[in-house]
Amino acid sequence: MRRRDFLKTAAAAGIVPMIMPGVRLFGADAASNKLNIALIGSWGRGEAHFGPISSENVVAICDINEEHMVGAAERFPKATKYTDWRKCLEQKDINAVVICTTDFTHAFVANWALNRGMHVYCEKPLGNTVEEVRTVRANYLKNKSKLCTQVGTQRHELENFNRVQELIRDGAIGEVTDAYAWGNRQIRRKGYLPAEGTPPPHLHYDLWLGPIATDHPYNPGYFSGGPGANCLQWNMYWDFGSGQVGDMGSHTMDLVWDAVEAQLPTTAEGKGQEFNPEVTPVELETHFEFPANSWRGPIRISWYQGGIMPRTPKEYVDLNKIDHGAMFKGTKGFLICNFDSRLILPIGRDTDMTYYKPRPKDKVLPAIGNFQKEWINGCKGNLKTSCDMEYSGNCIEMMLLGLVAYRVGKKLEYDGATGQVKNSPEANALLSKKYRQGWTLNG
Repeated sequence: MRRRDFLKTAAAAGIVPMIMPGVRLFGADAASNKLNIALIGSWGRGEAHFGPISSENVVAICDINEEHMVGAAERFPKATKYTDWRKCLEQKDINAVVICTTDFTHAFVANWALNRGMHVYCEKPLGNTVEEVRTVRANYLKNKSKLCTQVGTQRHELENFNRVQELIRDGAIGEVTDAYAWGNRQIRRKGYLPAEGTPPPHLHYDLWLGPIATDHPYNPGYFSGGPGANCLQWNMYWDFGSGQVGDMGSHTMDLVWDAVEAQLPTTAEGKGQEFNPEVTPVELETHFEFPANSWRGPIRISWYQGGIMPRTPKEYVDLNKIDHGAMFKGTKGFLICNFDSRLILPIGRDTDMTYYKPRPKDKVLPAIGNFQKEWINGCKGNLKTSCDMEYSGNCIEMMLLGLVAYRVGKKLEYDGATGQVKNSPEANALLSKKYRQGWTLNG
């Protein structure tokens, strides 16, 4: 079944939903057919899941900040509370987990949960290094016949994603040859924050650092952002995040990824502002080459950020007016889009577009609906989602490889089968990280 063949409900499909391997539960609304969910990271993005998961049994909540658990505990009073996600995952009745922790722990929590036979919803990005992403993806692929996953690029539920995919696949701009995505956010940092004060008693700072190998001193600046945006206080630092590559890059490149059906690149190159060993770049552009697939030829995919932009197809089209967007170049024109709109710019002798035959209405891709609910229904049904750990893992692996190419400063030749760069030992050393003693990715 293709990734974009959207799941049907158990009642409509006439199948028996399944929560855990070998355990069949009857009736879509039956009490016995509810997931037992652990919400790990209960503030910010965690709060965005309160509504969707309230139809299920939330049996555990976890947060390194005890004050941030108050709201979740009020919403889900029967849930057991934890501050350490490793202990949380040992609770025997959990069969699904929603991960809203820091970027640098996503791959850890996800992999541990998969190892315990749990369905996983993980906020983006899936990992902070190529090795992390490949480890989690491989674990998912090994278990995809019994576990359901979704990576939290929730803008994917917007129907514009379907319309863009249809236009590209159906040849509205001819044969696609290039694709570009960009984001204009600019968050500048000088370096890691210095030691300042001591952690308040409700904040378990050592657990917040988790696997980070460097013992960064506490500074309240890392926690000074509001709900849903506090990641902007730390994700620009190399030890904690991947900057805009993993943040809005995950969302915006999803527009391209959904349309072109890429796998893994064969080359990667990048350039940007002068390298800072503590802070990820603001200005950056990366480029990747992909082989042909069953319906298109070879394609080049590019990412731009921090004000660097692709060349506009016409002087009267100002791409800078789109803060986060994508553009596709084809043999007969361009398609330009953001998350909820798109336009076609025919170019050349075929500007009448008589070559293009839109698909009939009964072949138009159906709406996904609520993104979290798609995962919940997948856990109970056919285990299919729009952004599983294979689809999203491939995308973020490409993006993170671009950061490696930027740091090395040369065009990399990449073997996606082995996850190795063929022409740079220095690049291979940057595909992974060292972790603090006692922390393992594969626990």
